[in-house]
Amino acid sequence: MATLRQLEYLVTIVDEGSFTRAAERLNVTQPGLSHQFQTLEREVGGPLLERLPRGVRLTSAGRSMLPHARAALAEAGRATVYARRAAGVSTGELHLAVLYSISVGVLPAVLGPWRLRHPGVRIRLFEHRRWEEMAQAMTAGQADVAVGPLPDGWEGAAHHIGTEEFLVVTHAGDPAAAEEQAPDVRLSDLADREWVHFTPDSGLSDYLDRACAVAGFEPRIALRTEQAPSAVGYAAAGLGPTLVPANTIPPHFTGAFLRPDPPVVRRLSGYTRTGPDPVTSSFLEALSAHALLMPAHVSRRLHGSAPTTHRAPQEPS
Repeated sequence: MATLRQLEYLVTIVDEGSFTRAAERLNVTQPGLSHQFQTLEREVGGPLLERLPRGVRLTSAGRSMLPHARAALAEAGRATVYARRAAGVSTGELHLAVLYSISVGVLPAVLGPWRLRHPGVRIRLFEHRRWEEMAQAMTAGQADVAVGPLPDGWEGAAHHIGTEEFLVVTHAGDPAAAEEQAPDVRLSDLADREWVHFTPDSGLSDYLDRACAVAGFEPRIALRTEQAPSAVGYAAAGLGPTLVPANTIPPHFTGAFLRPDPPVVRRLSGYTRTGPDPVTSSFLEALSAHALLMPAHVSRRLHGSAPTTHRAPQEPS
């Protein structure tokens, strides 16, 4: 049976791209590393890596084994932490998997109060571009808890946080945002605009494309960016409207923002692979209490209205 040390060798060789650099990182001799790795290959019955003149490449067997090796190492690394938490020792690390936009718009308000109650717990953050990618990482054991849309058919524990609302952001002089108009906009009225869009690997691109499709058009693109804060800045500078979660709009924002009609929302949850331990449970409670899905400065500028819970266009699958 493969040992954890052998699995660590496999993961490190792949991450470093060579046996030499892996041995240096692990502080072992290269012959010792090679011997243990050959033992692992004999155990599985075939080669896991192809040795190339400049690096290594996973074989089919290696590609099959690698995600399970990462998951086993992640679980082993958390075993001591879980035991200490169960014993009432609030130290160690809390591993969080989040979407980039949630890392910007939700987590800062949550982690501040939570760390005051758990000063001995360090945070390790894993940021993802898309919820599908994050769900796969969680299945592989990457983190204690993920924050984002709940994957269909998730078998672990889940804690609903609330509904996050998306807003159209544009520049201050945009006629669509004239003061005498209601703080809503039909996206079809912006069909002739060029939009500040997102790179295809950003999950936010799906929400913008879907909302525009529901409105009956395909957005023309002024430029693409990966991050919501960048899109907000470009939109405020007049490059075109964009669509972002309300909580990514900063205080003292000088541009304009409007609610799309029909509204665009997504339900957020904190979810785990197993039942949450006391530290993870306290984080989920803080997430529900402090998550600013509609910040006060945004709500005030939307004429004091509360976050909408109306039905949104179907979320991209």
